[in-house]
Amino acid sequence: MVGEKLVARARREIDAGLLPSCQLALARDGKVILDVTLGDPGIDGPAESARYLMYSSTKALTAGAVWQLLADGSLKLDTRAGDVVPEFATNGKEVVTVEQLLLHTAGFPMAPLGPPDWSSREKRLERFAKWRLNWEPGTRFEYHPSAAHWVLAELIERVTGTDFRQVIHERVLDPLGLHRLRVGVPRAEQGDIAPVSTVGEPPTAEELEAALGIANLDPGEVTDAALVTLGRPENLEVGVPGGGGVGPASEMALYYQALLHNPGGLWDAGWLADATGRIRCTLPDPMIGVASNRSLGLGIAGDDGNAAFRQNFGRTCSPRTFGHAGAGGQIAWADPDTGLSFVYFTNGLDAHVLRQGRRGVALSSLAAVALD
Repeated sequence: MVGEKLVARARREIDAGLLPSCQLALARDGKVILDVTLGDPGIDGPAESARYLMYSSTKALTAGAVWQLLADGSLKLDTRAGDVVPEFATNGKEVVTVEQLLLHTAGFPMAPLGPPDWSSREKRLERFAKWRLNWEPGTRFEYHPSAAHWVLAELIERVTGTDFRQVIHERVLDPLGLHRLRVGVPRAEQGDIAPVSTVGEPPTAEELEAALGIANLDPGEVTDAALVTLGRPENLEVGVPGGGGVGPASEMALYYQALLHNPGGLWDAGWLADATGRIRCTLPDPMIGVASNRSLGLGIAGDDGNAAFRQNFGRTCSPRTFGHAGAGGQIAWADPDTGLSFVYFTNGLDAHVLRQGRRGVALSSLAAVALD
């Protein structure tokens, strides 16, 4: 069987009771070649029909809509967000550009916006106006878990006149036949989404010190409580553009195949090549201490030996591998050298972040060589 060692590795945490369920898929040449669901996702219907909350892997879908707008000239990389969204142009933020939003160099990584305000466009705009910069835009990299993508979503709406979720669905996902991959799901259609739960115990200070050289980790806004909240029905309906997408692993693997092959010329070839192949930001990531290696909305593995620290890429992917991971250990990438795309989703938020990280590296490493 293709990926036998990969599936066996994924099964370990399920059999040990460390995770409630997971789903993994491999695709190549535009087709799914492995699609497995393990454990009990706790949904209405058979386990293999489950969809999973993908957290920040969603960012690749939002970026897919932005690339189209860059190609048709609706947006430019040097467009100042505040020129399109005047409510955002306050407190020094009027200089923030579209490129900086995509590269996480925009300067407001922890700007607050959560439920219930994020369900109201009016409230979102009110929050935009209150946000302040933590540092001068463009001078450093710091991951923006959600704030920058709310601004990108508003930019999509301003230049298209259409709800950002509808744009992502109708202009990106539906043309690819990916109808179960969604950003924003009505409550009546949420019965197949695996409920999120927290599992395990956090690592001790001694474990963190031994592995990372620090005694504690600051998750910022990406706490387990916040991640569980994101999985509630009312928030799944919102479709948070930086972390609220849902789908089966198989369809996300096919999305990455589309990024490799651009069926029907869905994207301008030049912009797609830029987004999936050009590292535009190498500023250091303060969380992991290595170059951030960011393209326009994605991460790229790179050839500096630190790929395993980026986006759960693993140790055997090629330097050209691109993708975007998500909280809770979600994995999504494509490797142009092998033509493989790999996606792993779970509904278990493992509090032991070291175990979670090691699992991601192991799974990606096995996936990258699944055809060898």
